[in-house]
Amino acid sequence: MAVLVVADHDNASLKDNTHKTVTAAKALSGDVDVLVAGKGVDAVAAEAAKIEGVRKVLVAESDALGQHIAEATADCVLALAGGYDAILVPATSAGKNFAPRVAAKLDVAPISEIIEVVSADTFVRPIYAGNALETIQSSDAKKVITVRATAFKAAGEGGSAAVEKVGAGEGAGKTRFVSDEIVKSDRPELAAAKIVVSGGRAMGSAEEFQRVIEPLADKLGAAVGASRAAVDAGYAPNDYQVGQTGKVVAPQLYVAVGISGAIQHLAGMKDSKVIVAINKDADAPIFQVADYGLVADYKTAVPELMAALSAAGL
Repeated sequence: MAVLVVADHDNASLKDNTHKTVTAAKALSGDVDVLVAGKGVDAVAAEAAKIEGVRKVLVAESDALGQHIAEATADCVLALAGGYDAILVPATSAGKNFAPRVAAKLDVAPISEIIEVVSADTFVRPIYAGNALETIQSSDAKKVITVRATAFKAAGEGGSAAVEKVGAGEGAGKTRFVSDEIVKSDRPELAAAKIVVSGGRAMGSAEEFQRVIEPLADKLGAAVGASRAAVDAGYAPNDYQVGQTGKVVAPQLYVAVGISGAIQHLAGMKDSKVIVAINKDADAPIFQVADYGLVADYKTAVPELMAALSAAGL
């Protein structure tokens, strides 16, 4: 059984999601190849070749692939699909865009956001906002799978896979790249951060969110997150949203300030290693998943926490 992993990258460096997806692939087979589709991706391919357990790195380059146009990526993957029994893709926004296209063209049912590989044809995935787990068995000869990377450990380094150039496919068809707006920040990327500090609707305003949440995040060297309620109220930008309709995170430490803990939010962060919740409502659902809970007004608790961190030399 041969497995193809489609790498997650920004044309300059490889994302950790790729290492974790390789771990899932290795649970299926020992024959794992990685596709790096982009533009000017020699450095990315070199990184991928070092992942332990990777047999071969395939490199496809074109302007459309460099712009991560879903139609172009899907066409590139389809050109290679004949040689593989399974195609695994990190469940990022880009991956969830092109993977269903690949599945449709192959006339198979896509398998989304798996968190466990049981066997070559059986997988576990969360449903109902993570409140239940579904074990599914696929009879399709070829599997197209998106992987919730937070559920898997990253594959180690030390590999020395061969790097091979392949065709880029027919391109993007009628789709045209217009522009790309990327938020620049000195903070860690939210989806990959080891520490996340999130604020909720209790902040009351965008100014309060910036005054309370962002300094605490900077003090901890953390990424900033937010609940959907805070984003919908305009307190934080969309790319901060954590939850079922936002980003799924699993940092070493997740600090939730003024977040009640709706099911949709918990679905995006409950796999965090340590969860700290600050909320003045003792019955808030967030306390059901928190490792440490403080029933207090954040206006008092956060300044005290900041003072304690400063006293500790942070």
